[in-house]
Amino acid sequence: MSELLVDFITSLDGYASGEGWPGFWGLEGPEYLAWLGEQPEATYLMGANTYRLMSGFAAGEVPDGQDEFRPEEEASVDELTAASKVVFASSLEEPLTWANSTLVRDDAIEAVRAMKSSGSGLLSTIGSLSLSRSLLRAGLVDRFRVVMFPVITGATGAERIYDGYPDVALEMIEHRTFDGRIQLVEYQPRVLEHPPLGAPA
Repeated sequence: MSELLVDFITSLDGYASGEGWPGFWGLEGPEYLAWLGEQPEATYLMGANTYRLMSGFAAGEVPDGQDEFRPEEEASVDELTAASKVVFASSLEEPLTWANSTLVRDDAIEAVRAMKSSGSGLLSTIGSLSLSRSLLRAGLVDRFRVVMFPVITGATGAERIYDGYPDVALEMIEHRTFDGRIQLVEYQPRVLEHPPLGAPA
């Protein structure tokens, strides 16, 4: 059976990106980049918006405000291009132009449930906030990992990650600090029907 990982990189205040900030908020370091390079092979799951953004980067589109990719960003995009990717979208047309990408129009929850039961490798989300939220709410997520970068992007932050989430209990299974400043926390999530003090009488 496959394992499903929801994987985010965030600012300390829970934003997935920030206007005017480079990738990794410009704060990636050698320890963090080495750890990224050691990650196991995975099939990446994403929605239409993330596909459009990342496939654009793979085709050479540079984020607003940058003249070119930094080497760390380019390496990250190249690794994603080589990886197997499943895109859940009704607004995209086949064939998808980004290499190693498969389009799925069926219900994402049922499709991922089937992928988990029939597969043996690691499934991992990338970006795709609404897809990740739906998979968590459905109880399909085995591990929930967040790498927090030491910035607060209150004025420029975009894509608030946790809006619309259910209440979730988290049991820590790993934590680590990279380069003296980047914090990883990884949990087993359990969606709650109600908070502890909201239990039915």
